[in-house]
Amino acid sequence: MLRCIRQPKCLALRVIRHTSSTSEPTPPLLAKIRNDLKSAMRAKDKSRLNVLRAILSDATNASKGPSPVKTDVQVLALLRKRLAGSKAASEEFAQAKRDDLKAKQDEEIAVMDEYAGQVETVAEEDIATAVEQAYQALKDTAKLNAGMMLKELLRPGGLLNGKAVDGSRVAKMVQEILQSKT
Repeated sequence: MLRCIRQPKCLALRVIRHTSSTSEPTPPLLAKIRNDLKSAMRAKDKSRLNVLRAILSDATNASKGPSPVKTDVQVLALLRKRLAGSKAASEEFAQAKRDDLKAKQDEEIAVMDEYAGQVETVAEEDIATAVEQAYQALKDTAKLNAGMMLKELLRPGGLLNGKAVDGSRVAKMVQEILQSKT
């Protein structure tokens, strides 16, 4: 005995899921680090491998937060942060007379310096010129401060917007010009 079973209309409809595959492009330096990671694995270069894994880990952790890594300058900031920690550790190992650990840190510092040197940033003179121009444009403002100048420099359409600059260097130059002109 066979029975025909009718399917309800809701089951007859197919569910279509629309997904977006538009993701941010990977910064060139981060892509190079990923490729170099494979080479370091093949060569069994432990110091390079440790550094590259740490940088990729930092980039992955940053992508889960409010400001994901989208540019080489942001990768450079991650490198500089890790570089500062490694230099401090190297100094501590030297004071503790642990030459083996100091040598290991020095190898890692050399690898980080190599990658940090690959990012071309705006020259000091160009930053100083942009800061001076922003100061001249805003000097008649009643409450001129560093925050206003930084906003003017880094805003969309600003003199340094989209350029590879280190924000801390720009802030330092803004402070210097404000102190010298006041």
